[in-house]
Amino acid sequence: MSTPYPFTALVGQEDLRLALLLNAVSPAVGGVLVRGEKGTAKSTAVRALSALMPEVDVVSGCRFSCDPASPDPGCPDGPHETGASGSRPARMVELPVGASEDRLVGALDIERALAEGVKAFEPGLLADAHRGILYVDEVNLLHDHLVDLLLDAAAMGASYVEREGVSVRHASKFLLVGTMNPEEGELRPQLLDRFGLTVEVAASREPDQRVEVVRRRLAYDDDPAGFAGRWADEESAVRARIVAARDLLPEVRLGDGALRQIAATCAAFEVDGMRADIVMARTATALAAWAGRTDVLAEDVRQAALLALPHRRRRAPFDAPGLDEDKLDETLEEFGGQDGDEGDRDEGGDDDPDPDPDGGPGGGPGGSPGGQPEPDDAPRVDGEPAAQPEAGEDREGGEPQPSGGGGGGGGEQTPARAAEPFRTKVLSVPGLGEGAAGRRSRARTEHGRTIGARRPRGALTKLHLAATVQAAAPHQRARGRSGPGLVVRRDDLRQASREGREGNLVLFVVDASGSMAARQRMSAVKGAVLSLLLDAYQRRDKVGMVTFRGSAADVALPPTSSVDAAAVRLESLPTGGRTPLAAGLLKAHEVLRVERLRDPARRALVVVVTDGRATGGPEPVALASRAARLFGADGVASVVVDCESGPVRLGLAGQLAGELGGTAVTLDELRADSIAGLVKDVRSSGQNSGQSSRRAA
Repeated sequence: MSTPYPFTALVGQEDLRLALLLNAVSPAVGGVLVRGEKGTAKSTAVRALSALMPEVDVVSGCRFSCDPASPDPGCPDGPHETGASGSRPARMVELPVGASEDRLVGALDIERALAEGVKAFEPGLLADAHRGILYVDEVNLLHDHLVDLLLDAAAMGASYVEREGVSVRHASKFLLVGTMNPEEGELRPQLLDRFGLTVEVAASREPDQRVEVVRRRLAYDDDPAGFAGRWADEESAVRARIVAARDLLPEVRLGDGALRQIAATCAAFEVDGMRADIVMARTATALAAWAGRTDVLAEDVRQAALLALPHRRRRAPFDAPGLDEDKLDETLEEFGGQDGDEGDRDEGGDDDPDPDPDGGPGGGPGGSPGGQPEPDDAPRVDGEPAAQPEAGEDREGGEPQPSGGGGGGGGEQTPARAAEPFRTKVLSVPGLGEGAAGRRSRARTEHGRTIGARRPRGALTKLHLAATVQAAAPHQRARGRSGPGLVVRRDDLRQASREGREGNLVLFVVDASGSMAARQRMSAVKGAVLSLLLDAYQRRDKVGMVTFRGSAADVALPPTSSVDAAAVRLESLPTGGRTPLAAGLLKAHEVLRVERLRDPARRALVVVVTDGRATGGPEPVALASRAARLFGADGVASVVVDCESGPVRLGLAGQLAGELGGTAVTLDELRADSIAGLVKDVRSSGQNSGQSSRRAA
């Protein structure tokens, strides 16, 4: 076993270390979610924590780590005899992103259960993590069905395995720690709320601190055991302090004044439900115990709020988590000191002079800004002067404030602010896919409603009981059946075929030319795209964005699960210049080709947002038509959002939709919340058009 990096040798990251230590003191706090960029010691800190956890007493031979003082009466390995016990280090169990359901919760031997009536159960990771740490790296990439199982286990403190009427239950109480890079997508709100605390981590910008990080890491890589030995005394001191804080925790008093501050803070930040209040109370109590005090002070409540509320506060879509510390201080001051609990604040501060993660107050989550990331309320562009007529597009921009002259990309204008997003109905790709689990289009999945049975390919995961019995029944006499049991062979087993939902790749192709900026349409266009992005986030899609203007097209955002990143790119999207429609379509076709190689099972929907104009270069209209037919030939589902306006309309977007094999909808129809049904028709007709094109070819 490799020597872990010492926890006390970590440089900086005070909030991260404090949050982990508080959970070690009081597992009831509910775990930690660590958000941050790559290379910020997230995984290193979590793995180092396991070495500091006190040993646990277990029943000898129990695969489920029962406590000998109070063994689980429903333990599958029970009942346990008294006296047979031992101790072992607390485990840290890692849950891989691609783990199967059976690997997480355990597996039942269905063949033995049917033939012998025996509950042969192989424990999974939830059993291994009982009374230890369950660590999920890249938790935001975890499949939805595994997330659901984690939610159930975290809520009930037990894991249930159900297979065709055969049921096994075992205790599963663990410290849940997850790490994630927000650039790769956000967590579902249900799972986000299950983490007691959250911290934001970022690499230090101080050269001296970065030098120390590199120096320590190189020393550890050269001699892990020797490096760990140099930090052994510090590790022992922290381990002893955790034990002392655990012993002191039951004596800590949470007074009415502190409770009022907690309740007032949660109400002021409009967090949903009561879990935040409970987590804040447990965190403040753990902070007091960590500091060696028996009274909860105002600084404990403040620090608890900074750790427990940022990911729970009510915020607009695509806002980053955060907390307004000025508002927090005002709330604490208004509701503080009502029962004398904070009277010894100065005296209490002397109990913990250590400035590092040893529980001192101060600062929000590491790396997060000091204030709440508020939306930009300044009227930046909605009140801009009217643009020049669309015919003026060739003059490199349509508004009276061009930033420059010639060149294909000239005439760049101030980015328009997106209009308010609105709710869209379900957009789904026709047919039955086999892509990654999601919430959009129909697909063959491991979870969902049963639609049939088949012979298993590999290990059996979902038994189709009726089909299995039907396959085994004709052979019972030949197999010498004499008792009530059914004689089942492996060839009789049938896998259930199930239908659920998949996530898709939604690729936006956005016209950012000067004609789109005319008559201030870009604000409405961005609002419509933002609405579809919000829907994609809720349905667990990947998104990408191609923009075209001037003389070329750019991949503004490669396909990613981070819908937040797409919203940021959309907000700063400039406009102006000619309309290289063919370049935009060819760039989108190339993005789809590459993505198809990376993820062949994920089906795509192309949303082209344009007025249909094509200018610049030789034969721009003919080139755009040929580029569009590539999508129709491939059978790619597509929809064109027609942004043309004015009393005279050329219908160019409708012609483009026909070439793509899709259908055009106007911007007004999109905003009227009627696009969903239209897009279903669009995709159906697009699929038919694609098939017709292939037949014609």
